[in-house]
Amino acid sequence: MSTQQRIINVPTNIITGFLGSGKTTAILHLLKNKPTNERWAVLVNEFGEIGVDGSLFEGQHNTGEGVYIREVPGGCMCCTAGLPMQIALNVLLTTAKPDRLLIEPTGLGHPIEVLGVLSGKYYQESLTIQKVITLVDARNLTESRYTNHETFNQQIAIADVIVGNKSDLYKEADRIALEKYVIEKGASHAELLITEQGVLEPSLLRGETLAAAEPLHYHPSHNQKPSITELPIPESGYLKVENKGEGFRSIGWRFTPYRVFDRNKLISFFNKLNVERMKAVFITESGIFGYNLTSDALTELPLDDCAESRVEIIASDIDSSWEQQILDCLAAG
Repeated sequence: MSTQQRIINVPTNIITGFLGSGKTTAILHLLKNKPTNERWAVLVNEFGEIGVDGSLFEGQHNTGEGVYIREVPGGCMCCTAGLPMQIALNVLLTTAKPDRLLIEPTGLGHPIEVLGVLSGKYYQESLTIQKVITLVDARNLTESRYTNHETFNQQIAIADVIVGNKSDLYKEADRIALEKYVIEKGASHAELLITEQGVLEPSLLRGETLAAAEPLHYHPSHNQKPSITELPIPESGYLKVENKGEGFRSIGWRFTPYRVFDRNKLISFFNKLNVERMKAVFITESGIFGYNLTSDALTELPLDDCAESRVEIIASDIDSSWEQQILDCLAAG
């Protein structure tokens, strides 16, 4: 970075967790409760190519509130933890000059690789790595597709604070299982916190991490490619892209802003989906809304603004009929 814009010792937190653990909700809560005199920056990485989280954050917080957002879509952390992530982070740091930086890796990403980049020589002067926070839904501990997943276990092993989120939906056995799993898989210094609806206090972020970054393992077979978020939308009015990895597939669409959707039809479509995750921002005839679908429920959130409608679906298998179903949700006229 240039001497004119030296960034020194920015407190930095990695906030990680598997798909559906509530990372975005937790970060939104932290942003809502940040000190009013501080500037906070958030770097979001998503598994899907479209990128929705950035729009969700920006639709509720803006630079006037001291919140700066930058997004790195594209999924594979062996790529996004490299040059694209560094470019995005450098721009974010020089633009925001933040008092705190939050990093949200994709739920299918390896946080050790991200920690390795942030702890490396390049950022040694500009960043101070503070606590690594991992959100977990304890109900998932009964399913081997989580407990046998390398990323799920790595997220727990690297954490300074493990947050049992969505506790209002737990049975007592879920809580006991989480306590046992943290002892078995977590670091010896890890603290366990139980909460619901992503309620975390900013004070939880303070204090240097004790997590150790392992050597990075990049995969040169993964070629860098232009971000789909930067490509122009064709005359059809929308653009589609797919991605796969870590045992999951994603499919997403971007729509030009003149495509206005029927809110009720969208909600009906979303409620019929049986998928791992769905996130979206849509311009509708009733206003602009953000949508978040997990195994628990569909939530809808009014947004102040968004540049275009976007939707990303993560599932084990892709249904070829989804595209037409979404197009059928366009408002008449």
